[in-house]
Amino acid sequence: MMQLTWLPFEWIVALRFLKEGKIQSAFIVVGISIGVAVIVFMSALLTGMQANFVNRVLTGQAHIQMLAPKEVARTLRKNEANETEIAIVQTPLQRFKGIDQWQNVASQVAKMAQVKVVSPAISGAALLIRGDTTRSVSVTGMIPDLYFQIISLPEKIVRGQAILASDSILIGTELASDLGLSVGDKLRLSTGNGSVNTLKITGIFDLGNKGANSRSTFVALRTAQSMMGLIGGASVFDVTVHDVYAAENIARQIQSLTGLQADSWIKTNEQFFTAVRAQTTANTAIRFFVALSVGFGIASVLVVSVVQRSREIGILRAMGITRGQILRIFLLQGGLLGLGGALMGSGIGGAALYLWQRFERNADGSVMFFLVFDMHLLVQTLVLATLTGLISAFAPAMRAARLDPVVAIRG
Repeated sequence: MMQLTWLPFEWIVALRFLKEGKIQSAFIVVGISIGVAVIVFMSALLTGMQANFVNRVLTGQAHIQMLAPKEVARTLRKNEANETEIAIVQTPLQRFKGIDQWQNVASQVAKMAQVKVVSPAISGAALLIRGDTTRSVSVTGMIPDLYFQIISLPEKIVRGQAILASDSILIGTELASDLGLSVGDKLRLSTGNGSVNTLKITGIFDLGNKGANSRSTFVALRTAQSMMGLIGGASVFDVTVHDVYAAENIARQIQSLTGLQADSWIKTNEQFFTAVRAQTTANTAIRFFVALSVGFGIASVLVVSVVQRSREIGILRAMGITRGQILRIFLLQGGLLGLGGALMGSGIGGAALYLWQRFERNADGSVMFFLVFDMHLLVQTLVLATLTGLISAFAPAMRAARLDPVVAIRG
């Protein structure tokens, strides 16, 4: 005790009580550490899984895609009060059309604080002709310097280079395999307006999706403008934002600002995003129930401590120790137990993450997905465990503070 004389009185007594009941203290610290390790491991695992899934989904698409609004046919008619009414009739076939004053729209959206990159493009369908073989493909005409900031196509090139001149085209691996195409070969693209263009393959990419690799092609924006008969125009904007989970709200803002149709990746991948939210809910539930079990464990130990030390508490009260000091003594015990268990549990959780990252591999031996030991998560866990200890200790501390010293000493 002499070594702790520099500490406040409440700290000295709290540490002494914990030391005297070291078996109980050890058990509860181990219990807390296991709970905290579960929180750290599961939180990091689920966060890593979500980041991996979201990254895979967004690898081949923009966060938000802006399109010209759909055409709606309306007819005017008079009602009985001679007032003009608008009646919605059957939706007409949608024509391929560009976005009016697209340069101004792109500039307007790019100025939004939440937006990173705005890339104009033309997206349409064409018929690929290779000898006697034809294949229906989707054609995306874009500006490489902008589009590659959204879709990292150069990183997905397996043969050739991501170079797009006026007579160049990039195709997928499945399409190249099916038609026997390689870098340097030429093919023809025919569009619905009768345009036929001969293009040279400069690169073959792999988007990690068999369907996309068999139907997706990329050309320069000017080439697509000529092919689709949309000279100087653009039919779509691909947009990336700083916060991918806020994409739906930003899409609504863009739609309100420009009047264009804006679809976020959250809307177009609704089932996937629902699964991501379910994982987040599960993670929160795990934290809650672990914290609840930790809290009950600390409370039960301190209740027993109050019963066992009733005489000592009575003696302290008779010596002039205030109820506030007794209250702080037991609150300190709860906080110290929570903090000690959290520190140990964080170490166990970190070790479990390291072992999982090292030994859990894909079939080809590569890392399944990268896990990051987030310092924010560590701090949050330490604070959560300490607060849980303090809150759990409140009821036993109040009981100890209310003990009548005379009754406690006689008991």
